[in-house]
Amino acid sequence: MRLSRWLTIAFLVVSALFLSGCIRYDVGVTVQGQNGGTISQHVKLGEQLTRFNPPEASRWLKTVEDRAKKLKGKSKYLADDELLVTIPFNNGKDLVSKFNQFFNPTEQAIVPLAQTSTLDAVQIVSTMEMKQSNFILLERDRLSLAVDLRGLEVLGDRSPISLESGFPIDIEFALSTPWGARYLVRTPDGISPPVRKKGDRSIWTLQAGEINHIEVVYWLPSYLGMGFVAIVLLAIAGNYLKEKYWPANTLSSNS
Repeated sequence: MRLSRWLTIAFLVVSALFLSGCIRYDVGVTVQGQNGGTISQHVKLGEQLTRFNPPEASRWLKTVEDRAKKLKGKSKYLADDELLVTIPFNNGKDLVSKFNQFFNPTEQAIVPLAQTSTLDAVQIVSTMEMKQSNFILLERDRLSLAVDLRGLEVLGDRSPISLESGFPIDIEFALSTPWGARYLVRTPDGISPPVRKKGDRSIWTLQAGEINHIEVVYWLPSYLGMGFVAIVLLAIAGNYLKEKYWPANTLSSNS
């Protein structure tokens, strides 16, 4: 397996507990403009998790922190059981690369046999893609995110807390862009999760046991294109003023 065994186990234990209302798990992308933004992850572990297996909880938070550090991100412990991670990106291509690296790490680790588990077979996979089009003054970005949460269905009898405990599922992904976003419905082999607006943020509540598809289109101002247009307009204006106030025949007669 590409994902190390203990990382998979830790993540799935946390996810199972999250479905029981024991953890806050928010992932967000903030696009500040054409030239960058941040990826964020906010994790708050509940008392039930830390009481059940404190070493596993601490190890998982440390894993999140280490993955962020490899991508030049910053981590801040808001409490012993609460971590906020932010990872900067420079453009759309960098966003996709860092998002996929952070949520689908490929590093391998040698794990003692005692740390293996039948949870080994379960994986949660997320993949982000983006198509960009430049229209001189504007940039059009089409972002697609697929999150496979079907693995969570099999955790009920393997986790310390039953997934059928009646607590609501609340796994969220948020996207913030300067001018908002338009949602597209494309669910060839999954579902389109419910979405709500909060200011300039779009927030999706992902559904366990499903392949969740999120697809949006948003526009950004192209400052490079604006600069080019400004230069062209200044050149035209300068030429116009030159012809109007300093025509070529006047300059010749004065000489």
